[in-house]
Amino acid sequence: MAADGNETAAGETARTVQGFMALRGRTEDRHAAFSRCLADIVLTLGLDVAPEPGPGDPRTWVHRVRAALRDACRHGVNLSEESFDALIEAAVHDPDPSFNRQFVEPALNAFGHMRVRTALLGYLRTGTDRERAGAARAWYWSALPPRMPLVRAEDPDAAGRPEPEDGPAMVAEWNEAALREFVSNEHLDVRRCILPGLPLRKSAYPPELHELVDAAVATARSHPDDYLRHRVEHQVGD
Repeated sequence: MAADGNETAAGETARTVQGFMALRGRTEDRHAAFSRCLADIVLTLGLDVAPEPGPGDPRTWVHRVRAALRDACRHGVNLSEESFDALIEAAVHDPDPSFNRQFVEPALNAFGHMRVRTALLGYLRTGTDRERAGAARAWYWSALPPRMPLVRAEDPDAAGRPEPEDGPAMVAEWNEAALREFVSNEHLDVRRCILPGLPLRKSAYPPELHELVDAAVATARSHPDDYLRHRVEHQVGD
C-alpha cells in the first residue's frame, strides 16, 4: 500500500508517541494476554495463520498474524460483531504503542468512531489496570479518518449506520474519565499511558473540574517517576 501524505504524518506521529510511550521498565508483561487476543483474531477473521504460536520464537507468529491482518484489510474483509470485540481487545492488550493502530483502524472503518471510542471508554472505566493503560494507548488512534474502503461490517445495517453528531461530547467524556483516573489511580502504567493524551488546560474542562486539573499537574510534577515529571512540563504550556 503506497503511503500518502496522511500515512507519512501518521508515521511521524507514531514515532513521537513511541518516544513518549514506549517506556522502560514496563511494570507488567502483556505478551501472554496479547497472544490470546491474536488467537481470537485469527479465528474470528479466518486468517490463514496458525491459531497459536508453534515451538520456537513466538515473535515470528505475532509478525505473521499482523501481516495476515494487513493483507486482509488491503484485499477486503467483512467484520463480524465478534471481530469487533477481538480487534478492540487486541488494541488494548498490544504491548506496542504504535502498532496497536492496526487493530483500531479496521474497527473504525467498519463500525465507526463512536463505537470504537465507546468501547475504549468502557475499558478505561471498568477494566483492569492493564486494560486501562492499553485503552489510553489505543485511544490515540481513535481519531484517524476512515481510509480502508474494503473493510466493512458484516451486518449491512451496521455498515450503513451514520455516525452520531456528538463526537465532541464523547471526547469530553473521555477527557473527564481520564483526568479522574490519572488523579485517583496510582498504578504507574496507567498514569504513564494516560498523561500524553490528557489535556491539562483548564479551558478544556467545565469549572467543576478545574481543581482536578490542578491536582493532576501537581501529582505529575511531584511523582517519583522521571517520565511523568518530564512529560507534564511539555503539556502545561500547551
